[in-house]
Amino acid sequence: MLPDDGLAEVAVVGRSNVGKSSLLNALVGRRQVARTSQTPGKTRALNFYRVEASPAKAAPARAFYLVDLPGYGYAKVARTQRAAWQRLADRYLAERGAGGGPLAAVCLLIDSRHEAQPADLALLDRLRDSPAPFILALTKSDKLSSNQRQQRVAVLRRRLATDGLEAPIVLTSAEKKEGMEELWDWVATFAVNS
Repeated sequence: MLPDDGLAEVAVVGRSNVGKSSLLNALVGRRQVARTSQTPGKTRALNFYRVEASPAKAAPARAFYLVDLPGYGYAKVARTQRAAWQRLADRYLAERGAGGGPLAAVCLLIDSRHEAQPADLALLDRLRDSPAPFILALTKSDKLSSNQRQQRVAVLRRRLATDGLEAPIVLTSAEKKEGMEELWDWVATFAVNS
């Protein structure tokens, strides 16, 4: 059963093993809020985490949900199970984002060590039609050189511009806690101002 308390939701989406659960834990500053695993496909349902934030230090905090969606792409489960997870995520994004629904933003995680994969780009295309804004979080960026980081951001900016889209792009590392403050600021701003 999905929450029906009127609080805003920020969905966290990405390929299996992109680091969604690790990023969620680093973002809220707590270990094991979201279960992590080296095995792709650990998140198998919609997981709602109630958090509080304010977009400015002087503003009062407001509660909202971070929503961990099942990953798309490879996972060590049957193809039919992966397809069911994809339908669940697609349905959530469509229904919660439609008609003034609670979806305030989508945070799309992309592994910075690789070019955006076809499945990442397909989701990006689907987000184009969503009324909710989105944020691109490039995970595991501590594994790249400064030059490689700049290249990854430049490639994504060009892709967005080609499609007539704009979105914040944040380089992150859950392991090193890099980019967490900037990402949190974007997430909180969208959630609190929705």
